Amino acid sequence: MIATMIVDIDHLLANPIYDPLRCSIGFHPLHEFIPIIIYGVICFFKPLRYVGIGLIIHMALDSIDCMVSNGVWYV
Repeated sequence: MIATMIVDIDHLLANPIYDPLRCSIGFHPLHEFIPIIIYGVICFFKPLRYVGIGLIIHMALDSIDCMVSNGVWYV
């Protein structure tokens, strides 16, 4: 599940790479809503279940970060 943090590789496409006030959800390609739905579907396939759960947890934590830093809640 720790390996699912590789999904943050899409942050390298942004300029600047890190912006403390930018919300990842909906901005980075692997943090948009269609991929998040795919991550949820992955949870139902036994060989990929832990990867899917790790990705969903990652997106939930990013959503919490958006709420804490910007006051915007993405669910």
